[in-house]
Amino acid sequence: MLDRITRNCAALGFLGLLACPLWATAAGFETVILKDGQRIVGEVVAEKSNALYVDLGYDLVRIPKDQVLRRARGDAPEADSPRPEAKATELDSSGLYTTGKLKPAGVKDLVGRFGEAVVSIETPSGKGSGFLINDEGYAITNAHVIQGETRVSAILYLNAPGGLNRRRIEDVEIIALNPFFDLALLKLPLPKGLKPSHVVLGNVEDINVGDLVFAVGNPLGLERTVTQGIVSNRSRDIEGQIFLQTDAAINPGNSGGPLFNQRGEVIGVNSRGAHAAMADNLGFAIPVTYVKQFLHHREAFSFDKANPNSGYRYPDPPRRLVAGRPEGLRAGTNDRASSTSSTPATNRPAQGGEGSGSASKAR
Repeated sequence: MLDRITRNCAALGFLGLLACPLWATAAGFETVILKDGQRIVGEVVAEKSNALYVDLGYDLVRIPKDQVLRRARGDAPEADSPRPEAKATELDSSGLYTTGKLKPAGVKDLVGRFGEAVVSIETPSGKGSGFLINDEGYAITNAHVIQGETRVSAILYLNAPGGLNRRRIEDVEIIALNPFFDLALLKLPLPKGLKPSHVVLGNVEDINVGDLVFAVGNPLGLERTVTQGIVSNRSRDIEGQIFLQTDAAINPGNSGGPLFNQRGEVIGVNSRGAHAAMADNLGFAIPVTYVKQFLHHREAFSFDKANPNSGYRYPDPPRRLVAGRPEGLRAGTNDRASSTSSTPATNRPAQGGEGSGSASKAR
């Protein structure tokens, strides 16, 4: 009898004709625990393939099933349905990065929260972006940003009253490289006591076409540039590898930087964009799934600095051991130089030009 009254009250309440008394619904209420840690207590009056309809007594709420973590009867003891931890993030089993599902926020707030984790990566041959994945200084970037290099430095942008403080970190260590997936793991030797913020890695399964995304990086050397767009395609095949396609502006210098979703989770690593002469608003990011696999199997891609094939090295030029004129400059050298200099100008360009060209090519 009570169950029939409950169903009738729920139906009439949905039509706005009757408010159900508390005694009619108290016996059948459930606790619906959501993935973000929130709880909804009420009677589940209908269950569809993709949603639950919960009567709160004063309103009817539709809950997508993909957001439901678990359900518990209202009369079950608290120990049987423990409340999830208040923290929305957790450390991965590898201990190297943090995952989780954060609450949505505006781009301005998210940049203020996670912008400090985005760094600039510099080598003798170029500049790119990267991002910190923990407070120990481990960072992700593209392999092509440091390709062929062993002398790597990074610039941190630390939050400070009224702006940001630039902090240069030298002698950045290359931990692992995967040229096929275009990923690199670096280790910044952070000074003692310095713990900048780090990012939270998201989940590819939560990505849908049309989702809001934004990128933070250093395109063309313009530090701390933020660009915004949407996910244009979540499974774009380029040369046998899956990329996230976005219309957020991705330019040279953005490479290695993070692509954030509207909750501030990193869902990809910005890797390439279409040439301006060919197309606009075509940017591509490596999905975060590849990043997690790379980190879990980092030992397979360990970088060996003793291996001469691991990259170019730029040793400092040797200093002269003995002061004075080098042994090769003898007394007759100047005479021969004078004799050479008296050669007509028409005879010099070919020999000098070839010599100059060879030296330039060697450098």
